[in-house]
Amino acid sequence: MKKLSILLIIMTVLMAFIGCGKSVSDKKVIVGGKDFTEQDILVHLVSELIENKTDIEVERKSYLGGSSIVAKSIETGDLDMYVEYTGTALISVLGESVINDPDEVYNLVKKRYSDEKQIDWLKSLGFNNTFAITMKKSKAEELGIKTLSDLAEHAPNLIFASTQEFLERKDGYKSMQKVYGIEFKEAKGMDPGLCYAAVKDDKADVNVSFATDGRIPAFELFILEDDKSFFPPYYAAPIIRQDTLEKYPELEEVINLLAGKLTDSEMAKLNASVDIDHKDPKTVAKEWLKANGLID
Repeated sequence: MKKLSILLIIMTVLMAFIGCGKSVSDKKVIVGGKDFTEQDILVHLVSELIENKTDIEVERKSYLGGSSIVAKSIETGDLDMYVEYTGTALISVLGESVINDPDEVYNLVKKRYSDEKQIDWLKSLGFNNTFAITMKKSKAEELGIKTLSDLAEHAPNLIFASTQEFLERKDGYKSMQKVYGIEFKEAKGMDPGLCYAAVKDDKADVNVSFATDGRIPAFELFILEDDKSFFPPYYAAPIIRQDTLEKYPELEEVINLLAGKLTDSEMAKLNASVDIDHKDPKTVAKEWLKANGLID
């Protein structure tokens, strides 16, 4: 009987440990990202911060796909959060017309996401990763192209390298054609990273870029002026499902530690560290968080 009692005590203790382990592992969120370098870095910035400041486990899902795929994933609950851009939410997700005032765009998408999708926008990270149309500085100078209106005059003789997403999205190529009357000799859809390489290697003349991409200065590309204000602001901000925040309310304060910390040039440097210097995105994120006193 004594042996049986001891055995029961041991089993009870073991079950208690198993129960405790289960409760910890149950605290989990999924952070996702789109299919380009900047988003991969942002996945790690958010994830490292959460893991450092809370006891919540984070599953990271970088390179899920384009904007529509990632937006759908958070709505269906396959993701708990990711970093979205205000202009993308405004035009591509909500189907609104272009608004150029950054605060107006943020407030509009914040309200509609909350009311219609039960998703909250947290504070902006600080940088504006708007679309940019770029070409080699030498080529732009040779042809006298400074603006997108200038580009329209030369476009019939030029090849455009673009992401497939930009060719298809509402705030992309087709709308830009209507506003500027741009008709390229050829528009090629390709992987985001290949767009820059195509211009660098003279396989294309013009490419779609992200304003915070470190390859713009590295490849000596020139950003053409959007002289008709076609592109809306694309300020980056973390978005999170309301049911996730209800479950883990501490996440709002933790993630908002990133608010306003990343300037355009700072984000461009992080992107260049990965794309040009070939550093590991997770390492780049951790080093930046440590340098800015956000994690130990």
